[in-house]
Amino acid sequence: MKEKYKKYLNYDYSFDKLTTLGIFSLIIVIAGTFGFIYEFIFYYFNGGMKEFFWRGGNFLPWINIYATGSIMIYFLTYKRRKKPFQVFLIGFISCGILEYFSGLGMYLLRDGLRCWNYNAEILNFGNIGGFVCFRSAFFFGLSSLLLIYGIIPACFYLARKMNKKLFLVISFSLCIIVLIDEFYNLLFARIFKLPRASSIYKKLGIHYVKFK
Repeated sequence: MKEKYKKYLNYDYSFDKLTTLGIFSLIIVIAGTFGFIYEFIFYYFNGGMKEFFWRGGNFLPWINIYATGSIMIYFLTYKRRKKPFQVFLIGFISCGILEYFSGLGMYLLRDGLRCWNYNAEILNFGNIGGFVCFRSAFFFGLSSLLLIYGIIPACFYLARKMNKKLFLVISFSLCIIVLIDEFYNLLFARIFKLPRASSIYKKLGIHYVKFK
């Protein structure tokens, strides 16, 4: 196992275009799910450990900004994978910038909408406008390490060891499912006035964090 890991650090694996797309599809699914789990647990503690809160606007436990960030971090840090501190620092800075402008953009373009607000959260040192804080950026730096040294080599391993058709069917299917869920709630439900995940889940008694 140690030798395989050294090979990952020192050798640039080459995959055909379809397999590469399958790897990215799998990363998108895993990263978005990981982000949901992190926020699901964090907001339980942030709320005084009284109840759990559903995070994101989808039916599935998946949050888009973590998927977007994971692809960005891959392109920014994969070639620097021999230098963990650089991976951490790039993740810390770039994801912090992504989070800040994503939050600010929603706030300005959608009449003060906030999907998160660090003004009202625990451990919010270095908070800037409620859109980003040191704790969140630090977590993104750690997550970048997990991505580069855990998730990506695991995806590479599956791509090499699994039957190619089976790998592609699984990775594409999972990615298509979460993207259908995302675009339904983000676009189609709004355009055609269909019930969104949040309205259905609220009727079922599932709680959401209320941001001001």
